[in-house]
Amino acid sequence: MWFFIISIVSTILFRWIPIPVTPLMLIRCVEQKIDGKEMKLKKDWVSFEEIAPSLQLAVVCSEDQNFIKHNGFDFEAIDKALEYNETHKKKRGASTISQQTAKNVFLWPGRSWIRKGFEVYFTFLIELFWSKERIMEVYLNVIEMGDGVYGAQAAAKQFFKKDAKSLSKSESATIAAVLPNPRKFNAGKPSGYILKRQSWIMHQMALWGGVLKYDAPEEKEEKPVKKKKKKSS
Repeated sequence: MWFFIISIVSTILFRWIPIPVTPLMLIRCVEQKIDGKEMKLKKDWVSFEEIAPSLQLAVVCSEDQNFIKHNGFDFEAIDKALEYNETHKKKRGASTISQQTAKNVFLWPGRSWIRKGFEVYFTFLIELFWSKERIMEVYLNVIEMGDGVYGAQAAAKQFFKKDAKSLSKSESATIAAVLPNPRKFNAGKPSGYILKRQSWIMHQMALWGGVLKYDAPEEKEEKPVKKKKKKSS
């Protein structure tokens, strides 16, 4: 009973209060200490209005193109991931931005069914109590974007020497491109692979019209899809 009370109350409070620190941030600091490295934790909370719209669109195009429409879970993506994983060794995930936000704010990293169950529970709570704008605001303030770098403002300062609200479309797409593995790839020094992902994300952003409309999901009945390349003869 206490767990349900605390989890619900904290979710409601975080609807307005900035997230001070996440479990992942603390875990990364401990890992750095164990490895004998300098502890780095760069984060700087900024409001929704202080994050470039291009970055919001870039992460939707890259991570969760049904973000505006779904209620926390993209069952179509889950079915496709399950089908893909049956025939491939490298597993594909289907976590939505809402699920990633719930995991980052309340939980620890891992793949156990217990943790996944908690993730489902907290995803349900934030979708119930938070708006899509708030979910995006929290997501872009706490997500890991580099080694010891968390959130849009810290990433913009670290990699592009500017504020998050001033990020260009290409810079936003580059940050979004590294999110699947932000400690391996560097948005400030993108590899060829990241530049290819950046190009694909920018193409998707163009298909969206360059604008992410939170209050008009009915206009996004068909999500942008990657155009198939013609096979060369």
